[in-house]
Amino acid sequence: MKRALITGITGQDGSYLTELLLGKGYEVHGIIRRASTFNTGRIEHLYQDPHDPEQRLVLHYGDLTDSSRLVTLIEKVRPDEVYHLAAQSHVRVSFDEPEYTGNTTGVGTARLLEAIRMVGISTRYYQASSSEMFGATPPPQSEVTPFYPRSPYGAAKVYGYWMARNYREAHGMFAVNGILFNHESPRRGETFVTRKIARAAARIAQGKEEFVYLGNLDAVRDWGYAPEYVEGMWRMLQAEHADDYVLATGTATTVREFVEYCFSHVGLEWEDHVRFDETYLRPTEVDALIGDASKAQRELGWKATTMPEHLAHVMVDAELQDAGSAR
Repeated sequence: MKRALITGITGQDGSYLTELLLGKGYEVHGIIRRASTFNTGRIEHLYQDPHDPEQRLVLHYGDLTDSSRLVTLIEKVRPDEVYHLAAQSHVRVSFDEPEYTGNTTGVGTARLLEAIRMVGISTRYYQASSSEMFGATPPPQSEVTPFYPRSPYGAAKVYGYWMARNYREAHGMFAVNGILFNHESPRRGETFVTRKIARAAARIAQGKEEFVYLGNLDAVRDWGYAPEYVEGMWRMLQAEHADDYVLATGTATTVREFVEYCFSHVGLEWEDHVRFDETYLRPTEVDALIGDASKAQRELGWKATTMPEHLAHVMVDAELQDAGSAR
């Protein structure tokens, strides 16, 4: 039985990846931060009684700012595969908390890689890199596109990317960078723009709200479906050689178009309900991110199949269903 360790297991990607790995027969270990309230909602349906001898999902307390704890966990779990997904991942928030973002998203990656090196295990390591690393570089963006990050989050991810590359080249570690473009789902955090829009469309259609406040509607993004992208993560670690891969749909969609997809799905004119709020503007904007995932298709056999309009409908339908079950 293969054993995987996932940081960020309680996030959107962590929950879908856990489902995927359990379905493939893995024993899955996840690192969670200690909090006064439980934040495991996305994986509660997967969790088993810790006294169950058949359990294959184990959670451990830990933090990317605690090097000694990371060493202890790597030594204890001794995973065959490590998926490093944890980060302060909200781009707009990274402008307000640049030091914290750098310490967790950037230096936290170095701490985890060094913990693996110090323990000396042979493991395969996945680094969750981001399309935000490209920033101002014009699309389409691929594995050979220069980085030009436009946020503290993007800059921290560039650091993490190069650390993974360095440990691969300097220490012979099987370390890959998955450069994932925006990938969404009904499990996306409510402050992320796609989930915010989908939720607003559903609630306005139900008469629970009247307006939603958004920032730049002209920003162009490449939005895919998260469950498909975690399959790509797994495929990267099954490859014969470690390398770096872009995962994307290759489709350009503006925020305005995503808004239209969501609101038209519930029979509403979006212009009647969307209001502008400069609070949501970034100090430095990323105009367009559109990925070229041809290498992943060629070498891993991976290709996105859920396009942005269908994704928007899936997310709105999930919000409507949640609201109906809550009544």
